[in-house]
Amino acid sequence: MIAALSQPDTSELETPLARFEGAEPAAPRWFAEAVACRPEEKVISVEGTPIHYLRWGDRARPGLLLVHGNAAHAHWWSFIAPFLSRDYNIAALDLSGMGDSGWRESYTMELFAREELAVCDDAGMFALAEPPIIVGHSFGGFVTLLTGALYGERLKGTVIVDSPVTPPERKREKSPLRAHARNVYPTLAAALARFRLLPPQVCENLFLLDWVARRSLRPVDGGYVWKFDPAIWHDFSIGDTAARLKATRCRIALFRGEQSILMPAEIGEYMFNLLGRAAPVVDIPQAQHHLMLDQPLAFVAALRALLADWDHSQPRRRAL
Repeated sequence: MIAALSQPDTSELETPLARFEGAEPAAPRWFAEAVACRPEEKVISVEGTPIHYLRWGDRARPGLLLVHGNAAHAHWWSFIAPFLSRDYNIAALDLSGMGDSGWRESYTMELFAREELAVCDDAGMFALAEPPIIVGHSFGGFVTLLTGALYGERLKGTVIVDSPVTPPERKREKSPLRAHARNVYPTLAAALARFRLLPPQVCENLFLLDWVARRSLRPVDGGYVWKFDPAIWHDFSIGDTAARLKATRCRIALFRGEQSILMPAEIGEYMFNLLGRAAPVVDIPQAQHHLMLDQPLAFVAALRALLADWDHSQPRRRAL
């Protein structure tokens, strides 16, 4: 989940890339090797709007779709997907209004869910006997909950990553993206200096922040702007996430950052109960809400372990 905030802020916590003045932070070898695995890029039309996606791996392998968070994009997965591409045909899409996909006059959760299925279809994931799995982070997890509720019979499973379904008595905050104007930054360095995570958090892996920040921007006359459409959240409803969680029609697993302020342990327990206490809830140690940025290799290892288990076990019936 990302945003470009218009208010001035000199906090080192909230503007971690400012100190680099546009230079790229040093990165470890594993990251360089991962992003050197260049994906295929494709654009398809979904209900009149171009949808961009990246694809790694052999199309003859089982399908795995990766879905980004709020105002983010497919490249949040560029350093994760190569670690999974040995065993899977992997795609990561840009939801409409985000990344390099087109913008719509209006947006709905149902449209986003159909975009997920369309990318799975175009990437060849429905051509095999084994149906695909969808992994969704944050807002992408909420979309994936709906996809699992409406179209779960077409999927092998869904993995919901730090997408909190809150109890009715717990007030939910509105998206901080709703009121922000579309700022033009005069230089790339100035734009990168304004990049931060929402909710605000420390992230020690500045090379990952830099990677996703650079790919969150596009050049325009006069400088750079963030790629996401700020009008997405006008009159937008995320819907009843608890009902969708309970209505999931395929296998499901929940991941959470052990230090996530959006999905603390009690929210994980609440969601576990909604699923009849019969679906795994996997905590990633030393991770906050942005698990793939905080602990990318631990996240990969946990996801590999889960998917390997799903290849050799049967789901237990949920007690409803």
